[in-house]
Amino acid sequence: MSNFVSSGQQRYLRACMVCSIVQTQQRFIREGCPNCEPFLDLQNHPDAVQECTSQIYEGLVTLADPRKSWVARWQRLDSYVPGVYAVKVVGKVSAPRFPDE
Repeated sequence: MSNFVSSGQQRYLRACMVCSIVQTQQRFIREGCPNCEPFLDLQNHPDAVQECTSQIYEGLVTLADPRKSWVARWQRLDSYVPGVYAVKVVGKVSAPRFPDE
């Protein structure tokens, strides 16, 4: 699936509050988060997407090969999938998602 987002869809972009990947809200609902899905369970859960992603973020970094990128290491993204990541995400995942905290 393509990561291309048309200018008309940019208002629907959201960043995961855990890994910072940026995708459209519909893609989070349809596919979940490619890095955090095993523990966030966003796929087919619109309420969880609202709770665990944010429309408020700063800066974007595009990573084609996170394992080889010094920027990915600097941002601590080197173990994640290739994609577009926010430099800073505003928000906090609620406590029930992480019961150990």
